[in-house]
Amino acid sequence: MKGVFLASATALAISAGMVQAADSKPAVVYDQAGKFDKSFNEGVFNGVQRYTADTSIQVREFEPKNEAQVEQGLRRLAKRGYSPIVAVGFSMTSAVEKVAKDFPEIHFSIIDGVIDLPNVQSIVFKEHEGSFLVGALAVMASKTNTVGFVGGMDIPLIRKFGCGYEQGAKYISADATVIQNMTGSTGAAFNDPTKGSELAKSQFSQGADVVFAAAGGTGIGVYQAAKDEGKFAIGVDSNQNHLQPGTMLSSMVKRVDQAAYNAYSEAAAGEWEAGFTVLGLAEGGIDWAQDEHNANLITPEMKAKMEEISAKIISGEIKVHDYMSDNTCAY
Repeated sequence: MKGVFLASATALAISAGMVQAADSKPAVVYDQAGKFDKSFNEGVFNGVQRYTADTSIQVREFEPKNEAQVEQGLRRLAKRGYSPIVAVGFSMTSAVEKVAKDFPEIHFSIIDGVIDLPNVQSIVFKEHEGSFLVGALAVMASKTNTVGFVGGMDIPLIRKFGCGYEQGAKYISADATVIQNMTGSTGAAFNDPTKGSELAKSQFSQGADVVFAAAGGTGIGVYQAAKDEGKFAIGVDSNQNHLQPGTMLSSMVKRVDQAAYNAYSEAAAGEWEAGFTVLGLAEGGIDWAQDEHNANLITPEMKAKMEEISAKIISGEIKVHDYMSDNTCAY
């Protein structure tokens, strides 16, 4: 699927390619899960790699080991003149706001956070739209009419995934059962594969035969449990279909790679702007993954239905409730 968001990238990449490395000092600060979490951070890392491959401009990377190092890393990069600095994840909102106020000449792009400052670009996604899609797909593939959701940290953003997923499931089957569990209440909930496996197995024991994980590295345990039990799993953020081919029904793709890529390209081309950007299906910022790893799992009828639902969401015929608008799940 290609939207305005993705279509603009080509022109930006061409502009960026004409800029000499000496004229650009991009940087990225990953969250504590690290750039190889096979999910959210790794999606950004993929965008960083692609930007460097296209432009020969190196992106300075920093992986904090604890919360205190986040602000320290941001401040160190800003002092050294790196700009724009992409901050990965809502947990960095407070740190970015502090550092951005102290370095007004430095540009910051935060993914999944919202900061109202003249030198900060806030990039958020309509995760509820993509979750609706995979919720619908889950019920279409289910033989029990019972599907599961394993979230990471229990916060409104992750509830937003779960709410969208349940809406999609109920759209296909009004009497579908959706079992939801959160992994924990701290950031560690995004990096606990053992707990993810336990929660998935519990949901399978309750009749679920498809489980969607919106839990970062915790999802790895969910996918392994699904493989072991002969059930289906759905990945998140990056296309994770390759992790367990034949088990991964699909992945809810959140184009954080493109968000990072565009931030760097816009800055290199002198087109970076502060403000609030929301990316959904219509903008090509959200999608569901179809590739050689799940081709045999998606029937032509399922694919046609998914395309129909996508079109209806984009047109507004299907209105997906955003949990974060009022912290309720209406469907």
